[in-house]
Amino acid sequence: MKKLFALLLALCMIFALAACGQQAAPAEAPAEAEAPAGDGSLVGVAMPTKDLQRWNQDGENMKAQLEAAGYTVDLQFGANDIATQVSQIENMIANGCKVLVIASIDGDSLGTVLAQAKEAGIPVIAYDRLIMNSDAVSYYATFDNWLVGTTQGEFIRDALDLDNAEGPFNIEFITGDPGDNNINFFFDGAMSILQPYLDSGKLVCPSGQTEKAVVATANWATDAAQARFENILSSNYADGTPLHAVLASNDSTAQGVENALAASYTNDVYPVITGQDCDMAIMKNLVEGRQAMSVFKDTRTLAAKVVEMVDALMKGAEPPVNDTKTYDNGTGIIPSFLCSPVSCTVDNYQELLIDSGYYTLDQIS
Repeated sequence: MKKLFALLLALCMIFALAACGQQAAPAEAPAEAEAPAGDGSLVGVAMPTKDLQRWNQDGENMKAQLEAAGYTVDLQFGANDIATQVSQIENMIANGCKVLVIASIDGDSLGTVLAQAKEAGIPVIAYDRLIMNSDAVSYYATFDNWLVGTTQGEFIRDALDLDNAEGPFNIEFITGDPGDNNINFFFDGAMSILQPYLDSGKLVCPSGQTEKAVVATANWATDAAQARFENILSSNYADGTPLHAVLASNDSTAQGVENALAASYTNDVYPVITGQDCDMAIMKNLVEGRQAMSVFKDTRTLAAKVVEMVDALMKGAEPPVNDTKTYDNGTGIIPSFLCSPVSCTVDNYQELLIDSGYYTLDQIS
């Protein structure tokens, strides 16, 4: 019996040793998390100023989305000073940015620094404001700026019922900075709708100020808009003449108009006033009836499209564009992607701005 037990024990040991000699199949290595596409590459983002709320939103939205895609972002604001923006872009180039995204202060003032970018092989995406007279501009990302203007013009047409009402109706005009190429599209788009009514006499401009160069506002500044409109009111409406409409190209100029009206306008007829950007500060005016509309341009949408364009350039692919005919910067047509703007009024601001998460209700109360 002892011999049988010893034999069994010996056999067990032989089998155990054999099993130990066989190597187990290696465990499958855990899959590594996919790295963000950007792998830390540096993208320079140059915004014109922090003085207007929309540029803060644009810059921060783009920075957040680019960083989420794996890029390192150098975001700079130019304080509405051309020399400062040029210096910031020079530093971005020197620091090794792979792509530049630029919303220019003055579209004609970046030729020299962008020549440096072109020499370094850095693609340039003009953001919202077309950079003029530089062959270094690779792409343009913006909203459909002609549509912004026609949306404003159509709103005034419909609010005054110009096709049916007898009239005449008094209107004044104010647009933005003459160095911003976009005013050509904003103003000309609106005037493509309104000019026939001016020609027929259905619309009348008591100040006589209808030329784009005359109604421009340096830096889109609210105080400059207010000062000009105070002069218009004192010269043309002090006797109680009604003002029926104001074509204002954006919210900061509209705010200047509204400030001037609050100070010295006495007629019971309050004008239909347009705007653009749905600035947080202006929304109270819109809700309370001091501004009739603002063109909403969701900067989250534009920022997301710019991230797509940057990502494509980084990968050596063609960025998405949907317009290759409209935007000539003086050196040729710049391939562009145009996002669509939307009219925002007291009737739909809740859906557009609050329900979408663009603002909280507290921010615009």
